[in-house]
Amino acid sequence: MSQRSKHQRLTRSACALIISGAFCVWAVAEDTTPPMPQSVEETPFASEREAVMWRQDELKDLERLVRQLRFDLVNNRDARGAAPRLAELKERATQTHFLPAFISGTHGRGSDARPQIWDEWDEFAAGFTDLEQKVEALIEAAEQEDYRAATQMLSEVGLSCRSCHRAYRYD
Repeated sequence: MSQRSKHQRLTRSACALIISGAFCVWAVAEDTTPPMPQSVEETPFASEREAVMWRQDELKDLERLVRQLRFDLVNNRDARGAAPRLAELKERATQTHFLPAFISGTHGRGSDARPQIWDEWDEFAAGFTDLEQKVEALIEAAEQEDYRAATQMLSEVGLSCRSCHRAYRYD
């Protein structure tokens, strides 16, 4: 066997290993749903009540932030002025930020959460993944000063929120 054909086979083998390794990393990264907190000790909160109040306040703040962004991007067409709020939205509208506050069983009195959240944890968490993707698209549109696309993505962000609320929140 020639040196060249040995090299080609080794190169192909190395590429196959790299590709399969990349696929494995991708497959592992694909399943990154944070585990459901089973108790308050697994969270940064002092009590279940604190977690419920925090998540309610945070979700209301997120709603206000989206309204402010609508004013910035739709009414004023001011992507630069919206930049700090977009950065805040990107930081806060995530699984990592919200899921620790959904401690198993924290529904019922004082909470708007439906018990299906904990029965359908992966689907519930996927709603935040959807929201993260829509926020990314909104940021891209704003950075390009494409106000028509930004308007559409603001609507998509709102739809993402509403679809989760319909399934997992008492109104």
